[in-house]
Amino acid sequence: MRLLAAEAVALAVLAAYLMVLVVTADPGSLAVAISLAVMTALGAAAVLLVARALAGRSARARGPAIVVQLFLIASGGFLLQTGPAWAGALTMLLGIGVALLCLMPTTTRALGLD
Repeated sequence: MRLLAAEAVALAVLAAYLMVLVVTADPGSLAVAISLAVMTALGAAAVLLVARALAGRSARARGPAIVVQLFLIASGGFLLQTGPAWAGALTMLLGIGVALLCLMPTTTRALGLD
């Protein structure tokens, strides 16, 4: 739960950074910049809701939590190919680690799925 909350905070920081970029964007790409920043903020809110649901031991929140981690793994793979490789490796490791924690037998028992 805490790692998902940390991911939500990281997305919120990214959304704030994108808002700063919106202010400095050229008028031709303003609509794209605003939509990207809004989608990032919505993603942060969604991840925070999933983290809160897992903290409340909702069994239905485990699936969306794993989907978020799959997105992290895919983003990390993209960064490995195009961006800084260290950031891609860290992103992939975080996604794999949190996904494994979501699938651990102790998590399954805590969520009442056992």
